[in-house]
Amino acid sequence: MLRHALSGRWIRAPVPRAISRGLRAAASWRSSRALQGETVRVGCSSGFWGDTTTAAPQLVEAGDIDYLVADYLSEITMSLLANAKQKSPQLGYCPDFVETLRPLLKDIKKKGIRVVSNAGGVNPQACVAALLQAARDQGLELSVATVTGDDFTDRMEEVQMLGVQEMITGQSLPESVHSMNAYLGGFPIAEALSLGADVVVTGRCVDSALTLGPLIHQFQWREEDFDLLAAGSLAGHLVECGAQATGGIYTDWRHVQGWDNMGFPVVECGSDGVFTVSKPPNTGGLVTWGSVAEQLVYEIGDPTKLSST
Repeated sequence: MLRHALSGRWIRAPVPRAISRGLRAAASWRSSRALQGETVRVGCSSGFWGDTTTAAPQLVEAGDIDYLVADYLSEITMSLLANAKQKSPQLGYCPDFVETLRPLLKDIKKKGIRVVSNAGGVNPQACVAALLQAARDQGLELSVATVTGDDFTDRMEEVQMLGVQEMITGQSLPESVHSMNAYLGGFPIAEALSLGADVVVTGRCVDSALTLGPLIHQFQWREEDFDLLAAGSLAGHLVECGAQATGGIYTDWRHVQGWDNMGFPVVECGSDGVFTVSKPPNTGGLVTWGSVAEQLVYEIGDPTKLSST
């Protein structure tokens, strides 16, 4: 049973155990179950390529975060980046990521904040090179890891021979394909962090993996820890679209204040998968059961199957 934050009504919502754990956590600002033991705070500063550049400074300065994650990619974005790379081999990543981090690198390094982003797009190596140059320009030593393996463009013939079809329509793979990428998960990100990376740049990965990877690394979750991985994935889905979880898409928008200084989401997670969602102090927006739950619904492609998009 779940309780709506504004109406006070109880809503019957039977969901799988792993998902219900996360739902309780998302509403834990009202729950008697508190976080216990070691916790990790992850703030998300970007939900898409072109999102505001004010979020990262807000989270670095006032979010009290351990990790800063930034999601830039969608299928349309991948197409745009692929076209850019065809024009120049130095393009194909999201330059906003580098320009946003540039003035924050000293504070990030000083505070020990680690950064994870899929801003690498179809050219993560070029993104890393640009970020390292930005660090050198400021006399900073920065350890940056690249997670690759998602790009299948060079294996086009191999994939075509497998008879791959579109999963819903059954349509065959087009003869002309500009880019083809797989979705990587959180474990490669966790491995990069375990090697000591200050910043991890990926190509295409599952959006929620940007948060799940740090949690796997921090708590040493294993591949068979399904409930924990589900809870971590849910935490990632709730913050991956930035301010959508803090009132940005809230149906009761009239209750949301401070749109000109919208707070971006921070998830604080424990080793048992329980987590809370919040935002930096003195920022606009709204974090309630309703605002967070609506972001969860947004992320579910088919509510009858709980299959995440």
